[in-house]
Amino acid sequence: MSDPQRAAAFYRAVFDWKVDADRADPSFEDGTGHVIGHFVTGQAVAGEDGVRPYVFVERIDEKLDAAVANGGEVVTPPYPEGDLKVAVFRDPEGNAVGVWQRAEWPGDRGLI
Repeated sequence: MSDPQRAAAFYRAVFDWKVDADRADPSFEDGTGHVIGHFVTGQAVAGEDGVRPYVFVERIDEKLDAAVANGGEVVTPPYPEGDLKVAVFRDPEGNAVGVWQRAEWPGDRGLI
């Protein structure tokens, strides 16, 4: 990661995470406090290989739009996985991150 402040701003904008950016390695936590961590330099990005986190969201399409609006790109558009809707985006630092929501697809009991 080359710019932890940029990454922190991205995740705050996309997921509304609480970010402490008043430090060299900004810390973050999600709305529940169950996801916590730091944005650090000197580490390889989490690209196509290695561990890929998947973050639960209420509205996957809105999060993908927010990712793109904040400098990210959609790598894999939403696709069905059982009763889930799953997608992958790349953040401005190059990390691949998945998002998922519970959803019904067209033809599944008439709801989406």
